[in-house]
Amino acid sequence: MVLCIRDVQPHELDSVLALNNTAGTTILPLDAAALRSLYEQACYFRLAEVDGHIAGFLPALREDADYGSSNFLWFRERYPAFAYIDRIVIAKPYRGLGLGRVFYADAISYAETRVPLLACEVFLEPRDDVSLLFHGTYGFHEVGQQTMPNNGRRVSLLAKTLCSFPFVRDTYLHGPTGRLPDLPWLAERAHPSALMPERGARAAGGV
Repeated sequence: MVLCIRDVQPHELDSVLALNNTAGTTILPLDAAALRSLYEQACYFRLAEVDGHIAGFLPALREDADYGSSNFLWFRERYPAFAYIDRIVIAKPYRGLGLGRVFYADAISYAETRVPLLACEVFLEPRDDVSLLFHGTYGFHEVGQQTMPNNGRRVSLLAKTLCSFPFVRDTYLHGPTGRLPDLPWLAERAHPSALMPERGARAAGGV
């Protein structure tokens, strides 16, 4: 099995949308416009590619994103800086291979050099014990609960303190350079607006 974790590209959004909307009841459905907005707002939006096939994806957003999720807004009202995992989706044929742990290791590596907290939520109605246990083993703990206003489902709001961040902040972000080292694995995403084709635009070469 050849596994690659990389940024989602604009031409792959249709495949990401189809994967999201066939994932089951633990993943909220999206339409094309909502996915495009998520893609444009996310600080982190990567997919898992297994033997050349899209096997899953994970988007995350910073606290200043223009994002209307009630769970994201719950965290923004209470924490000044964080990265929020909006969802993780693994295609059915690739479940049980450890891709969730690979994704979370990658997302944590991204977040711990930028923010003190990683946040997410897990459904309590219906109760998702597999996800609760998964997050507990990764050091997340419950910081609150709420009922989502758009669907009435109860969620557990989880957070993980990123213990490496104070060192990164004091050494680099608040250090002499005021920024992270110029290394490929620390680079931010290319701004999605520069990658997304305009609505209604013709294919390359059209007029």
